[in-house]
Amino acid sequence: MFKTMLNAWKNQDLKKKMLFTLFVIILFRFGSIIPVPFMNIGALQSLMGNLEDGSLFTYFNTISGDAFSRATLFAMSITPYINSSIIMQLMTVAIPALERLTKEGEEGQKKMNAITRYLTVILGLLQGTMFYFWLKNNVAPSGERIIMYNDGWEGIFAASVIIMTFTAGTALIMWLGEQINQKGVGNGISILLFAGIVSRMPALVATLWQYIDMAIKLPAIAWIYYVYVPVFVIVFLAVMWFIVFMNDAERRIPIQYAKRVVGRKLYGGQSTHIPVKVSGSGVMPIIFASSILSLPSTFKIILGANTPEWLNSVNSCLSPADWPYPTIYFVLIIAFAYFYLSIQYNPVEMANNLRQSNATIPGLRPGKPTAEFIQKVLSKITLLGSIFLGLIAVLPFIFSDLTGMHNTTFLGGTSIIILVGVTLETVKQMESQMMMRHYKGFLD
Repeated sequence: MFKTMLNAWKNQDLKKKMLFTLFVIILFRFGSIIPVPFMNIGALQSLMGNLEDGSLFTYFNTISGDAFSRATLFAMSITPYINSSIIMQLMTVAIPALERLTKEGEEGQKKMNAITRYLTVILGLLQGTMFYFWLKNNVAPSGERIIMYNDGWEGIFAASVIIMTFTAGTALIMWLGEQINQKGVGNGISILLFAGIVSRMPALVATLWQYIDMAIKLPAIAWIYYVYVPVFVIVFLAVMWFIVFMNDAERRIPIQYAKRVVGRKLYGGQSTHIPVKVSGSGVMPIIFASSILSLPSTFKIILGANTPEWLNSVNSCLSPADWPYPTIYFVLIIAFAYFYLSIQYNPVEMANNLRQSNATIPGLRPGKPTAEFIQKVLSKITLLGSIFLGLIAVLPFIFSDLTGMHNTTFLGGTSIIILVGVTLETVKQMESQMMMRHYKGFLD
């Protein structure tokens, strides 16, 4: 990976793209520390410091690189864009008109991208509005207001500025991501997501040092952290290696093209395969599962003292520190992996496409037997991939429960998979661009 980046740096064209990408990342981080107007920053930080682990706000804060807890320009981060993309994928399956757009080539993709942009801005506006009212209805532990102006025309003006600033930040992040796609290296939205998560790494290092410092000052009580901290680093590196291994793992379904005679020439007869990735659903099942499990704690934070008793009971049962949370989390990841499989693949359509192109799977008749075989293979691969995702997701909870290092779980399965996936995707794009620039044609 480092060799690829070094070789890319030597190429002037790729060097400019890498510098442009770095420049956009710096702008993104600047926007993540600029607070929106009319905020009492001290009261906001004391309020956000009391947020419970496992809430939807914790997820937003992780994705945004702490920008959410600071109520900055980029507090909404790329969450509206991710939600918009997920909604568009679901709507493509349910609405035939959108499905036809996806099959119209480049023009259809442009229209889909435009719809996604508009939906992103709408979701950013809704999310920013909800965040504003939550801030307005809560106070810091000291009793101070978070928003300086809440009443009268001043309150209306402050509300308009805050909500529109959050929405503008969402649109600006989306635009910055598109600029990386056009003039930089890698997928723009993924790069910004990567930058937000990486920005929390110093906090993780500081937390680990606190445990070491505790072991130094209290050797009789906290000596065990001399063991736990190195084990954490080893497990972290091992998980990254495992994710890289599973990211490249795939099941190849062999296919054979029929031979046909055209004039005096024989065409076809080639053997190839259909690659099915083991972790084809990516991080989406983890995002879906964590979002659902975080709803009870999120509602409790929003309702505050008005929380009904039954919701308190549900929230106590779904505490990340207790065993029901990782168990339900693991099961939901498997369920959503199969749900995402039904969206991504259509075995009947795949079998029909093979038959139309005069291709068959060896030993199977075209049509229904081929579709059933593909469905069977996809189910087995999805089960293996979902178990892999589930283990990666619940490992931080198991480790924190065994060691007592509870404030290291923010860099959980979702974050690690995103970090590794974005890195591999960017390196592969660099390799393909270098190969394109060094390709020798037949005239050389």
